[in-house]
Amino acid sequence: MENITEFTLFAPRNKGAALIGSFSDWKEIPMSKGEDGYFRTQIKLEDGVYQYKFRIQTKSPNFTPDEWIDVIDPKATDVNETEKYSRVRIQDGRPIVDTYLWQHDEMPLPDNRELVIYEMHVADFTGDEVGSHKGGKYLGIIEKLDYLCELGINAIELMPVNEYPGDYNWGYKVRHFFATESSYGSTEDLKRLIDECHGRGIRVFMDGIYNHTDEECPLILIDRNYWYYEYKHYPEDPDNYWGPEFNYDNYDKNLNIKPAWEYISDVVEFWIKEYHIDGIRFDAVRQLANFEFFNWLTKQAKNHAAPKQFYNIAEHIPDTSTVVKPDGPLDACWHESFRYFIIPYICGQSFELEQLKQVLDPKQQGYAIATNAINYLATHDRERVLRELGNCGIFDTAAFQRAKLAATLLITAMGVPMLWMGEEFGEYQQKSEDVTKPQKITWSLLSAAQNHDLFEYYRKLIALRQQTPALQSDNIQFFYENADDKVLAYTRWDEQNSHVVIVANFSDQNLNQYKISDFPTAEYLRDWVGNREVESGEDGLVTDLPKYTAKIFVLQ
Repeated sequence: MENITEFTLFAPRNKGAALIGSFSDWKEIPMSKGEDGYFRTQIKLEDGVYQYKFRIQTKSPNFTPDEWIDVIDPKATDVNETEKYSRVRIQDGRPIVDTYLWQHDEMPLPDNRELVIYEMHVADFTGDEVGSHKGGKYLGIIEKLDYLCELGINAIELMPVNEYPGDYNWGYKVRHFFATESSYGSTEDLKRLIDECHGRGIRVFMDGIYNHTDEECPLILIDRNYWYYEYKHYPEDPDNYWGPEFNYDNYDKNLNIKPAWEYISDVVEFWIKEYHIDGIRFDAVRQLANFEFFNWLTKQAKNHAAPKQFYNIAEHIPDTSTVVKPDGPLDACWHESFRYFIIPYICGQSFELEQLKQVLDPKQQGYAIATNAINYLATHDRERVLRELGNCGIFDTAAFQRAKLAATLLITAMGVPMLWMGEEFGEYQQKSEDVTKPQKITWSLLSAAQNHDLFEYYRKLIALRQQTPALQSDNIQFFYENADDKVLAYTRWDEQNSHVVIVANFSDQNLNQYKISDFPTAEYLRDWVGNREVESGEDGLVTDLPKYTAKIFVLQ
C-alpha cells in the first residue's frame, strides 16, 4: 500500500531545489519553497528502503553563483558516503530509523554523584578477543559489559559515533549529525548497546561536536555563510581551529530564528529521543564560546530527557568553573587541572601542596559541588599514566606503585572520576598522533600479574566509592600536611556519618612509624588496603607510609 511521504530541506537563501532518488530512477522531482525557508515535496511510497539526495542551487562561495549541485540530506539518519546518497526507511507511510524495541527503559540509573565514567573509542576498545565480527563494533562493547560491571563502571562516554568518511577515525570532524558510523554496526546495534547498558545500570554519554564540522558537511555545500562564520571565529588561536565553525551569532531576521541554534537543538533532541542517551560531553566549549546558546540548549536537552536525569558536560581546556552551575550553563567540566598537577607529582617532577589541595578540592577553584568537576588521569587526548611514568624512566614495580597512588587520588578526590579505556589495567601505548590509524587496547596485558593486580586495585577502589557516601559528597578537609616530607592527609565525610581518611606520601622515601597528628577519632578505624583494624591515640596516628603510596582508613 502506498502512502504520502513528505521530503523537506531547509535552505532559506537558496533559489531552487529538487528531490532525486531510487523511487524516481534518479530523475528530478520539483520541490516548492515556503515562506518558512523549507523546500517541500510529497510523493507516494510503499513501505521499504529508498536512496535519495537533493539537487540544489548552492549559495556556497566555493561554487559558481546558483550552481546546481547534489547534496546528502543534512538530516539524513542513514547515509552511504561512498555513493554519496541518503537512505530512508518507510514503514506505515512514515520515515523511521529502524524497528528496534527497547527493553530496559524502566531500569533505575545512577545519580550523577554515584558515577564512575569510562571513556572509550568504539573501534579501539575491542579486537579479536570478542570475535572478529564483533571487534571494534558496538556488539564488541556489549561483549565487554560484564567486565565493566565487574570493574564497577556505571557510565560510559562514547567518543563520536556520527558517520564519518572512511572506516576509521576519531570522529571529531562531523559530516553527518543524524547518522551513525556504519563501520561500528547498525543503528539497531547501537541501540542494543545502549539498552544493554541500561539493563546493567550503566548510563551512556556521547560526544557532541557542535563547534565545527567536516569541510564536506552538507550544510557547507548548501549555504556555507548562512551556517558558519565566514572567517575563523578566533583567528588568534590557529592551533585550535579544526574546521568551519558554526555561527551561533547569526540571526535570520526574516524568519526570526538563529539557524545554527535550531539545527543543533534538533540534533540533541534526536539523539535523546531516538537513542535514549543520558548525557552529552560538549566538545570544544571554549572555542564555541557562547554561554547563552549553551544555557538554552542544555535546558532543551533536560526537557527532552525528562523524567530521566541528563548530564551536560563541558570540555573546556583549560578547565574553568565559570562554565558550570550555579552560574554557568552546564552541569560539569572536564577537570583538566587535576591531571595537569597530579601527573608531575607522581612522576617526582614537582610538588606544591597548595596546587595539590586545589585539584583534590575543586571548591577552591570555584566548583560548587562534586558533580561539577570530572577528574581524570588520562583521556583520548592525553598520555596514559604508565606512559607518563615510563617517559620519566619509571618502570615495572615502581611504576605500578605510583599508578596506584594516582588511582587512589582519582577515586577519593572531590568530583566524579573518569577512566580512559585500559587505564585500569596499565595500558601504556603512546597516544595516537593520527586519528585515522587504529590503536586497539592490549587486553592481553590483563594476564600479567602486575597489570591484573592494578585492575583489582581499581575494582576495589571503585567499590569503596560506590559503597561509601562520603566519597560522593562535596566535603573534603585537609587536616595534616608536611611539605618537607611530601605528605598530605585529608578526610571525606557526609552527613550520615560516613568517614574516609586518605594519607598520601609523595616522596621517594619510606616513612616508617610516621606520626600524623590531629587524626580524626573514631570507635573503629580500619586500614582499607591492609584490611585490618588500627588504633589512633590522642596524639594522632602512627603508621608506615611507603614511598609514593596512599593509605585509606575507613572510620566508624
